[in-house]
Amino acid sequence: MSVDIGIEQEDRSASIEALRKVLGDTYALYFKTHGYHWNVTGPRFKALHELFMEQYTELWQALDELAERIRALGAYAPMSSEEVLSHASIKPDNGVPDAEDMINNLVRGHETLAQVAKKGVKVAEAGDDTVTADLLTQRAAIAEKTAWMLRASL
Repeated sequence: MSVDIGIEQEDRSASIEALRKVLGDTYALYFKTHGYHWNVTGPRFKALHELFMEQYTELWQALDELAERIRALGAYAPMSSEEVLSHASIKPDNGVPDAEDMINNLVRGHETLAQVAKKGVKVAEAGDDTVTADLLTQRAAIAEKTAWMLRASL
């Protein structure tokens, strides 16, 4: 079925690719944050355990919004974690870092996500895809705020 939402196919394809990158990094950061929630230890356990849960819950909800936007643009959303992660630039950890390194890793992850989302905004704006640009602007803002909050806890 054709998609006629006022955005040319080439521009929709560019937005879809940008969304896939943000989806991949969001998924990678979701999984990392959830793993930290499970494995954090130390004197700040309770505070970090709860903070990480709040953050991975927000990331999980974002995954749905991103995948649904891909569908609205006329492409299929990824069907496997391997497919989602093939677009990610955020890499998994080898082993379990200590609490301080967890926080540092998440700061870098959210900063990366903000940068990838902002690149996607430019792509979407170039193709007159205001809905995708708005969604990715929101994702960048949340990532920047989360990185700031994590940095403040160091």
